[in-house]
Amino acid sequence: MADMTSRTISAIGTNSWRAGLQRGGIELRHLLRNGKEMSGHLTNVVVALLVAGYLSDDVPGTRTPMTHLVLAGFAAYLLFQVGLINLPQILVTEREEGTLLRLRATPGGITAYLVAKSLLVVVLAVGTLALLLAAGALLVDGPLPHGPGDWLTLMWVTALGLLAVVPLGAAIGAVLPNPREALALVMLPTMGLLLTSGTVFPITALPVPVQQVAAVFPLKWMAQGLRSALLPDSARTAEAAGSWELPMVALVLMAWAVLGFLLAVPLLRRAARRESGSRLTARQRRAAQSGAPVA
Repeated sequence: MADMTSRTISAIGTNSWRAGLQRGGIELRHLLRNGKEMSGHLTNVVVALLVAGYLSDDVPGTRTPMTHLVLAGFAAYLLFQVGLINLPQILVTEREEGTLLRLRATPGGITAYLVAKSLLVVVLAVGTLALLLAAGALLVDGPLPHGPGDWLTLMWVTALGLLAVVPLGAAIGAVLPNPREALALVMLPTMGLLLTSGTVFPITALPVPVQQVAAVFPLKWMAQGLRSALLPDSARTAEAAGSWELPMVALVLMAWAVLGFLLAVPLLRRAARRESGSRLTARQRRAAQSGAPVA
């Protein structure tokens, strides 16, 4: 009996992963065919290129162009944004449409759902990053890794950065109230971190207390890790510690990844358990009364 139960659980887990990958592939195809959504992501790249293109000075104390520092910072921010802004909005919207309610009746549904969303977000983030770096190199003489070691650093910082923010974004999406408030609730703190994490100007230009607060969050370390991959070693003199601190980058991002995973699955399961037909109907009625479109 125990062996049969174990095999059943294992089969459900395998099927959940397979279903999640299939669902993620379908959602990717839908995204690529949705011109409105794709234009939004392309706009972020264009804004980054325009900001970088207007800069002509060097990073203070170095011969590194500010253009390179800003593009490296925006590269980190785009990864951060996909996980902490786009993903929570997707989750809240689909909860309002009844997706979580349907998952309650599906064995392994939450796991498959998380796999699909993770695949969607990772491909979107990596594609946006690649587009930014390629367009930056072609249009504004932006930075690229100089050797195998830098390419390796770019890959592991990107991977750990996504592991740090995607589960956290899923956890946030599970508790946000509704799509109309979700953007406002996550945008303000995210923009604050953009300005205080050394992504658009050297972090040493900020007051020390601001640097210390920024160091708690993953964006600062994502940006620092990407700068180490994209900028010359001489640029590290503009860092708060005078070095890239790559072991600390890895440690902080792994800590956020663990925290995100510990929060995401229980919160999504809790959100799914709390869903009911009456709750969904009540939300749709309130949305209709407020003039918002009903799914």
